[in-house]
Amino acid sequence: MRGFAARLGLPGLVDVHTHFMPERVLAKVWDYFDAAGPLTGVPWPITYRRAEDERVALLSRFGVRAFTAMLYPHKPAMAAWLNAWAAEFAARTSDCLHTATFFPEPGAEGYVRTALEQGARVFKAHVQVGGYDPNDVLLDPVWGLLAEAGTPIVIHCGSGPAPGKHTGPEPVSRLLARHPRLPLVIAHMGMPEYADFLGLAEAHPSVRLDTTMAFTDFAERLRGFPVAERGRLAALGDRILLGTDFPNIPYPYEHQLTALERLGLGDDWLRAVCHDNAADLFGLG
Repeated sequence: MRGFAARLGLPGLVDVHTHFMPERVLAKVWDYFDAAGPLTGVPWPITYRRAEDERVALLSRFGVRAFTAMLYPHKPAMAAWLNAWAAEFAARTSDCLHTATFFPEPGAEGYVRTALEQGARVFKAHVQVGGYDPNDVLLDPVWGLLAEAGTPIVIHCGSGPAPGKHTGPEPVSRLLARHPRLPLVIAHMGMPEYADFLGLAEAHPSVRLDTTMAFTDFAERLRGFPVAERGRLAALGDRILLGTDFPNIPYPYEHQLTALERLGLGDDWLRAVCHDNAADLFGLG
């Protein structure tokens, strides 16, 4: 995988969608994927079920120069605790982009402000797991803070691998109508509502998409990316970011890179997606 970056003349990869979280929380996430067959119709083995230090070392070995610690609450009174853990993880993990999260609850504005003051560089919102409407009034001050700060939010809002009460493009479209400068990064390319989320990115210059699991054999079996939309991928090449879902993927890390390369959109597109766009977004040089 270092060869992939070297062939493109890149100093490494920037992966904006990797998961690190407290061990007992991650264990529950893995339990969910172990039982994901009924949701997806296919088994979902965790390829990189390793200790935390081994997972960090693997990313370095894969040539990843910067990555995130995507973590998220599924209920109230979790987010502030997760943010404290994430701040400590980022402090001891040099290549990690300090990540934080939130939930629609009283006090969310306060702990999001604290996370920003402590140096959080990216946030994670998981509409599917959290089961909340991103337009909940309790989140209004949070979105306002993040829009003003220009801090990206990786948001899982598509209806894959299973729909939620508030997934899909419509709630996000309403959110952007109220906060048009919000720097959202649509996780998984908005899978499976690919075309709709591409449209939101085309309409809102602050919106980006990450490649997490999209175009892989696994995702194509579930709901393939429409071939007719590939031209739009090329046109949005400056706003698509590499994401993988490491370690929670049912295939080797390099398969995500192979899946992007076989789209046939060219080396300039790959350089932008796998490094340059995120390096610009996060000021990595």
